[in-house]
Amino acid sequence: MPTAYILVNCTLGSEEKLIGEIAKFPDVKEVRGTYGVHDIFVKVKSENTEAMNHVITNKIRKIPGITSTVTLVVIEEQGGKG
Repeated sequence: MPTAYILVNCTLGSEEKLIGEIAKFPDVKEVRGTYGVHDIFVKVKSENTEAMNHVITNKIRKIPGITSTVTLVVIEEQGGKG
């Protein structure tokens, strides 16, 4: 199962609303507010790369209030614990 971590930037004050919206997607396994350069951390785990691409590109990135994202796709063969 492909996994990706998404670092989200959003408009000021919209974090809690966006966290709630992002959490509704079944492929989203974790979503947290963060301090620092990025506002929200999202972990996505999908059945295949096409499904992962769809949820990131057509669902998460299209939510009003999200201003930018950085997506880190996991190399499954490297590292890991749990």
